[in-house]
Formats: sequence, structure tokens, C-alpha cells
Amino acid sequence: MQNSFFIKKKENSNADAFNSGTKKSCETVSFEPKIIGFLCNWCSYAGADKAGTAQKPYPPNVSVIRVMCSGRIDPQFILDAFQKGADGVMVLACHPGDCHYKEGNYRAVQRYRLLLKLLKQFGIEAERCRFDYVSAGEGDRFVSVINETVKAVKKLGPLKR
Repeated sequence: MQNSFFIKKKENSNADAFNSGTKKSCETVSFEPKIIGFLCNWCSYAGADKAGTAQKPYPPNVSVIRVMCSGRIDPQFILDAFQKGADGVMVLACHPGDCHYKEGNYRAVQRYRLLLKLLKQFGIEAERCRFDYVSAGEGDRFVSVINETVKAVKKLGPLKR
């Protein structure tokens, strides 16, 4: 009996709060996007490490996946990330001409262009998938790319599945 009293009391208090104009809904919770970042081991990951070593603050929204080369990122990895709950995806590569594997970043750019067409067919906005270059010495650039991406995906809202 006691449990039902507390449940009824709780229901009434929520109804009272609603009727009094107090908002206790999802509107009070702000959207924080989940972003997957595929980072090249030799440049972008080292740039992220430099930002961390310098204690540069940036949003914790990005989960990093280190890959040996951006040219090894299969577009299926990105589609899987979206399917499994990511609101955005980043691919960060070495600058042109600086790839440890000579031309992996050129291959990554070609795949990214094709991927954007595929994302459009699935109804996923192109702004949710970002490709950029970050070198090992660009900790500040890494932070700005993260901040820009989080801001852009927040503006788009959660990915509708």
C-alpha cells in the first residue's frame, strides 16, 4: 500500500509542476552529439596528442579511432559509425605531400568525395561528415577542427534514424 501512495504522490507532483507552467521535459536537456574521429597515426593523432600534452581544452564529444593511414579508412566504417549511433564523423589526415605512406591521404580524399554522394542517398547531411588535414605539430588546429565540428553537428541536431 505504501508504494502506491508514493507513486500517486509522485504522479501528482509531476502533474502539478506541468500545470504550474514549470517545464520538466526534454527541452531542459541540451543535445550533446556523439562524434567518431578517424585519425591518421602519423599526423592527426600526433596533433591530438600535442593538444592534449599542451592541455588545450576541447569538447569531449569526439571518440578517437587511430588508424595507421587515412587511406585505409573504408567508407563502410563511416556508414557503420552512423548506423551505430554517431551523430557525426571526422576523418583527419596528413597534409597533401606529407603522407607517411606516400599517397594514402590522396586515396582518402577520393573516397570521401564518393562517400558524400552515398550519404546523400541515405539522407544524411554532408555537414555531419568532415574531412580535414591536421599535422603532428598542429595541436591548436586539431582543437579548432574539433570545436567547429561539434558546433556544426550540434546545430544540425541528432541524426534521425
